Amino acid sequence: MEARRSSAAVVAAAVVVALLVLVPEASRAERFIVGDAARWTWGYNYTDWVIKKGPFFQNDTLVFMYDPPNATVHAHSVYMMRNAADYQSCNLKAAKLVAGVMQGAGSGFEFVLKKRKQHYFVCGERGGIHCTMGQMKFIVKPKSSACRDD
Repeated sequence: MEARRSSAAVVAAAVVVALLVLVPEASRAERFIVGDAARWTWGYNYTDWVIKKGPFFQNDTLVFMYDPPNATVHAHSVYMMRNAADYQSCNLKAAKLVAGVMQGAGSGFEFVLKKRKQHYFVCGERGGIHCTMGQMKFIVKPKSSACRDD
């Protein structure tokens, strides 16, 4: 009986240590409103925003906030481009829609940066005009969360 209690205590201690090690890493992830007060909108320079806000890390969350379309507001969306060439040319043919025109309302659409790879974000509305003419595009490559300063 005493051996069982001892084993249970060791297992419980291991779980506590694991939580202490793992939870702080996840809790240090940050949440960014894309564009800050400007939000996801036509004519804002998101490349400058990325430079000012970076670096970004794995498990950080990008929040895309935009109003649903109405008589005075153009529709916005969020597409993920497959590569740099498509991003540069705003070629939406192979792009993946990650947030439709209604998903930016309220608390916005959240995208968690899970992978350490280039993420190419663009607005795909108006046939790509928001991407080509409205600067509604940016690139983020998150660093390993292990690199985040304490």
